[in-house]
Amino acid sequence: MSKTSIYGLTYEQLTDWLMDNGQLRFRADQVWNWLYKKRVTAFSEMKNVNKETIALLEENFVLHTLSEEIKQESADGTIKYLFKLSDGNIIETVLMRFNYGLSVCVTTQVGCNIGCTFCASGLLKKSRDLSSSEIVEQIMNVQKHLDEKDEGERVSHIVVMGIGEPFDNFTNLMDFINVVNDDKGLCIGARHITVSTSGIANKIYDWADAGTQVNLAISLHAPNNELRTRIMKINKAFPIEKLMDSVDYYLEKVNRRITYEYIMLKDVNDHKTEARQLAKLLGDKKHLTYVNLIPYNSVDDNQYQRSDSETIQAFYETLKQNGINCGVRWENGADIDAACGQLRSKQIKKNKEKKTV
Repeated sequence: MSKTSIYGLTYEQLTDWLMDNGQLRFRADQVWNWLYKKRVTAFSEMKNVNKETIALLEENFVLHTLSEEIKQESADGTIKYLFKLSDGNIIETVLMRFNYGLSVCVTTQVGCNIGCTFCASGLLKKSRDLSSSEIVEQIMNVQKHLDEKDEGERVSHIVVMGIGEPFDNFTNLMDFINVVNDDKGLCIGARHITVSTSGIANKIYDWADAGTQVNLAISLHAPNNELRTRIMKINKAFPIEKLMDSVDYYLEKVNRRITYEYIMLKDVNDHKTEARQLAKLLGDKKHLTYVNLIPYNSVDDNQYQRSDSETIQAFYETLKQNGINCGVRWENGADIDAACGQLRSKQIKKNKEKKTV
């Protein structure tokens, strides 16, 4: 029987599993505390857990399925990790330092099928979803790296914006959120977690119905169907009209602000015309709107360039003049393959070249 990662279990699932296997309910509190508060590296380190329970855990679960392949550290404190999964696939995870805390960007899929033409993540197609444990382990590995430095630092924020489309892996995403949000464990507040979707409208309805307080971000990147379809093939399945209908449902149900990600591509989507169209598109919901303008990180073998600073400023001012709350997000880790998926793509290319030599 193959063992699975214990990090894939929510607190409720762990409690049920232990009780189904003849253990008392309080054992779940003990095990959970050792996993997420004390962050042990082996079941045998759970000192107040009886030998029978330890043996049961060791027989059925493992603690680590991810191994560190590469770690790149930026001058600004950003750290990009390349983790190898148990099946040999590799994924990216990024630790970013902000004045409000330490934020980790996690990956949810091996590769991506959304097909955004500007994105390094989409250069390699999706081969599978990550399990909830593999997503949780990204956080645990980063936190253990911080623990080893012994400076009292902790992961305080999470952005689900790494490789893959989170809403295309919805069940595992929700289990991941339940684990990291649990107040008996890592206790990362729901409002300190942001999930970004490319706009899978039917899943936005499900997300609204779930009633979570986790922040929602939508990768919009264009204000009209012609342009958005050209740069994001997801728009063929969920054109802007369908997307905005799901947004209206979410706002009515949850009444929480949505962030719209808008990457600035030189001479593509960065004109004042697009800024005015974007302001009109979001105008009736501007009280619950924030537009994040993102200077483009160049990707090898890609057709796009970053908009110049004057153009970005003009776009920003046009939105502000039309009553849209917005800002410009300058990237972290520009000196360490900053674009999402870039390090992974480079490493896979290197590995293929080694095999052909």
